[in-house]
Amino acid sequence: MLIRHGDVLLLPVAAAVLSANAKLRDRDQGRVILAYGEVTGHAHAITEDTARIMVEATGNEYLVVEDVATLRHEEHATVEIPQGTYRIVHQREYTPEAIRNVAD
Repeated sequence: MLIRHGDVLLLPVAAAVLSANAKLRDRDQGRVILAYGEVTGHAHAITEDTARIMVEATGNEYLVVEDVATLRHEEHATVEIPQGTYRIVHQREYTPEAIRNVAD
């Protein structure tokens, strides 16, 4: 099941895609942050300890949820994320100057 939360897309993948060299990303004030809002200062965040983000050497990010986690953002509906591993994809947009991540 694909999960879209604003400009963040979570794609379910097999846990085996994560290499043994993937690094755990630190929490920010106890929260797992999937994306920060550049405009509003809000964030797509999970507070449960059952979730973590792993980062591959390639820069790909994965959300690992050991039990149901709740994804929150001040401007979007709250979403329950089932147990599993998800590749985090940030929405991008084209402008004549460059292709860039969408500013939330």
